[in-house]
Formats: sequence, structure tokens, C-alpha cells
Amino acid sequence: MNFICFDLEGPLSPQDNAYELMKLFPNGDRVFEVISRYDDLLTLEEREDYEPGDTLALIVPFLVLHNISEADIASLASKASLTGGAAKLVSWLEYSGWKVFCISTSYEQYAIHITQKLGIYAHNVACTSFPLDKFRITLCKEDTALLRQTEQDILTMSPVDDDKIKQRLDYFFWEKLPTTNLGMAVKEVKPMGGRRKVAALKKFADNYSQPLSKWVVIGDSITDFRMLQAVEEGEGLAIAFNANEYALPYSTMGLASTSISDLTEVLEAWQRGQRGEVERVVKEKEKVGGGGDKGYFHWLSGRKEIGDVVEVHKRIRRLVREEAGKLG
Repeated sequence: MNFICFDLEGPLSPQDNAYELMKLFPNGDRVFEVISRYDDLLTLEEREDYEPGDTLALIVPFLVLHNISEADIASLASKASLTGGAAKLVSWLEYSGWKVFCISTSYEQYAIHITQKLGIYAHNVACTSFPLDKFRITLCKEDTALLRQTEQDILTMSPVDDDKIKQRLDYFFWEKLPTTNLGMAVKEVKPMGGRRKVAALKKFADNYSQPLSKWVVIGDSITDFRMLQAVEEGEGLAIAFNANEYALPYSTMGLASTSISDLTEVLEAWQRGQRGEVERVVKEKEKVGGGGDKGYFHWLSGRKEIGDVVEVHKRIRRLVREEAGKLG
């Protein structure tokens, strides 16, 4: 029996659901880009009790302010597309006897819809529980005024104003918001990122009594790096797919391609001879090189210099993920 676990946004679906959700109100995309950068900054400083992907908790006040509902999330999910080759790859995995899992930072209303579309069982999915409609009834006039002022403040920033972002948003999220009714509600949201992804993976692994050395995981961003790192250190197979500079250094190998089904040959190699056979196949493919927008393989385990790999992944990531490709 073989075990594989996907991140959702990137490997299986190109959109960033939270980003698309924020676009449902004026300037929501700009607000999200600044908060997404703030998420990167908090992760890089290793703030206590903060995990990469907690952006999904930080944007809740603005979703509530603009009356976004759980129905809006479900509607977005119904229109969401799949990453090239995702349906083909998951179908092949099921046919070949793999156990397929998904651990996603995405809100449950989105993650369950997409994974069902791919035929991944709901009990094999870990994602972010999100009772948004319940939060909406906590908003009062005073909170509304604070949120409108903060939103205007955020719109004076750009995602490169690191010092300004850090100073202003530290004050809002950790001093002002916790004193409000909505702030207390937001504390309930625990996005499935960082260490929580590792915990979810270990729970799945324990359920099947399978050590991490028996697992393949696929991720692409800052929310995945701890999961990729845990599997790489456990001598499993950690795959960075169209990944950014936060995920690539922690991975066993990388694939940059417009089709994730390019991984089929690598996964066949894993079935034959686990990590050693994968290394042989990937290094052969790396010598040949990719073509156009497909098939750029790199063996990353033990590699010190990955600048060239980051550039290839950045190019293909932008193609596949469009606007979401610029987010951490």
C-alpha cells in the first residue's frame, strides 16, 4: 500500500480561494495582498502561536464587514477549476491502489467540494473549520467603525512596505481586535497550516500505522514547508510542485510543470524502489531537462544552491496560478 498527501491550492486547484473570496468586495484583493505579506512576516519572525496560513483567520473581520457568507464560499468552490493533470493523476493513483489524502489550509466549504470533485474521500481530508455565518452576527457599530478605518489604512500600503505593514497590523490584530466581540470570535479559527499540517499528517499516518518514510507529500508554499520538511527528514518523498522559495529548500525533489500528472513516472518509481529509485529517475530527467512549460524535474535533497530552480518554478507558478502565484 502506498500513501500520498496533497496540499490543495496549487497542486490540485490553481486558485487561492481566500484571495478570490476577498475580491468579492471593492479593493478586497489589495487588502488580501497586504495581509498575505503580513502572514509571511509573522511566519519568518516565528511569532509564538502563529502558523503560516493564519491569513485565513486574519481576513475574517473584513469578510464579515462586507457581509460575505458561507454560501459565497460554496459558490466560488463550484466554479473553481482544477490544476492541469490533477484529475488524471488522482484517478491513476486510485486505480493503482494508492491511499490519497489532502491537507489544506482552505476553508472546509471549499476544500470538501474540490476534493469530492476529484474523488478524494472526505474522511481523508483535513482543512480549516469555518463557521463564518455565526461570526457575522457578532458585528456591532463600534467594530464596524474600527474595521472601516483599518481597511482604509491598509489601502495606503503595498505588499513591499514591510515595516509599515508590521507596525500598523501588529497594533490592529494583537491590541485592538482582541477587545472586540468579533475579535473573540476570530480566535476560534485555526487554519490548517504549518505545524497543524504536520499534526494532521501524523494523525493520518498513525491511523494506518505507517511511518513518514512511507509517505509522499506534495506542497508548494509557506504553509507547507513544515510538512515537506517532516517528510524529507523522515526519509519519505517531499515533492515541491510549482513551489516558491519558502517550500523548495525543504523538499526532496521539485517539479515545475503546467501538468501535475508529469509526476506519474516518479510515483511509479516510488512504487518500485522507494526513495532510491525516485532519485535515479529524477536525476535522469533533470539531465534531459524540461520542455516549454512542462517536465522540469530537480533533485533537491542535499542541494545547497537552488537559485536556478526557484526561477524555473516562479515562471511556471505564475502561468498556472495566475494572480495567486505572487502570494507567499
